[in-house]
Amino acid sequence: MKINKNLRLIVLLREILHERFNLEEDKASEEEIIENVKKGIEFRGMNLWVLIFAIFIASIGLNVNSTAVIIGAMLISPLMGPIMGIGLGIGINDFELIKKSYKNLGVAVLISVITSTFYFLITPLSDAQSELLARTTPTIWDVFIALFGGLAGIVAATRKSISNVIPGVAIATALMPPLCTAGFGLASGNLSYFFGAFYLFFINSVFISLATYIIVRFMKFHKKEFLDPIREVKVKRSIIAVVLITVIPSIIMAYNIVNRTFIEKNAQQFIQNELNFPNSQVISRKVNFDSSRVKIEVFMLGAPIESSLIDIARQKLPKYKLKDAELVVKQGVAEGSRVDLSALRAGVIEELYRKNEEIIKNKDKQIQLLESQLALYSKNQFNVEEIAREAKALFNNITELSVQRSFVMNFKENKIDTVTIGYVRFGSRVSGTERRKLNNWLKERTNSDNFKLIVN
Repeated sequence: MKINKNLRLIVLLREILHERFNLEEDKASEEEIIENVKKGIEFRGMNLWVLIFAIFIASIGLNVNSTAVIIGAMLISPLMGPIMGIGLGIGINDFELIKKSYKNLGVAVLISVITSTFYFLITPLSDAQSELLARTTPTIWDVFIALFGGLAGIVAATRKSISNVIPGVAIATALMPPLCTAGFGLASGNLSYFFGAFYLFFINSVFISLATYIIVRFMKFHKKEFLDPIREVKVKRSIIAVVLITVIPSIIMAYNIVNRTFIEKNAQQFIQNELNFPNSQVISRKVNFDSSRVKIEVFMLGAPIESSLIDIARQKLPKYKLKDAELVVKQGVAEGSRVDLSALRAGVIEELYRKNEEIIKNKDKQIQLLESQLALYSKNQFNVEEIAREAKALFNNITELSVQRSFVMNFKENKIDTVTIGYVRFGSRVSGTERRKLNNWLKERTNSDNFKLIVN
């Protein structure tokens, strides 16, 4: 009997979950979904011009460090189409769709990079702003955003009704800013920016395609059938080759991103804790992964730091899981040395951006604390004016009245009690009966179990 009851509960729970998470409701037909995705793949005519204009807008946004402008550019960007087309093509065994998607994605990427490079070559503003710097180094969070954003995007694309999910996905996954940043890297001759930004775009694209494939297979889309078995084998082999060529590098990249994220986090903690010297300021920090050994470069300005202190800090690297890392601390500008001013400016901007983020976070915490204290204070206060008018109507002899909650230390029980204190002044002497009557009325009016009345 107990087993049957458990089985019934499991079946009921399964039915509830199926009903709640069912993707078949409001689902468009497979033909309609595939046709809609195919429409967004092609880059010619209007789509191409919209892409070019969006690239110009995003480049200007990155150039002037305007988040709102960048978001606007991402909203009108048509880059999602071919990326979702690749995932759909793999999911339904449509090699022609995959080829078409890759071809159009290549065209879109090439035009995007050329357009952004042209803009950054002619713009008078050449400094790397914080919005641009944020697109030069992918993190593990970018992988998660691309994956979950892609899942949301393809689920929305399978619905009959028009949804605002796709624009949201375009903003979250941020496909366009990395391409604009790659153009900035080419225009400024900074290849590290170019490869870092292109790396981020590649990661986003792969995981959006992967998310599309997962949903397509989860929803059991019908795979394309071939009348010629030989042709079918060739197509399947081609698809497998495309998948391996795309996925294997992305897996390696994702692993490197995870590893890099942990190393950068540890390096950040190390610099914050161990290179915090009085009268000296960390202007820029950089973690290089060019070789098998991690290199942490820190540029400091201010009072010179003795090499012995830096050596002591260097000995603490293993404590932060940076045993094999090399620490290089640069102080000031040595006479006759060459300094990359653009890199220094970028480092200063990055440091200011990081510090501003910390300041904003701290201010947000302070605001939350003050709001909670204000809410507690408001909760403990009464509408004295309203209570005073009511009391005056009942006890005409009152000239002053105040009521408020307070905290009292009870030494006998060694605890803090909450007590409501009423203060009253009469125009003339009143009897004890009148005082008790007022005391009882105020106690009921303030709904206070612990009430004390002070009569002046």
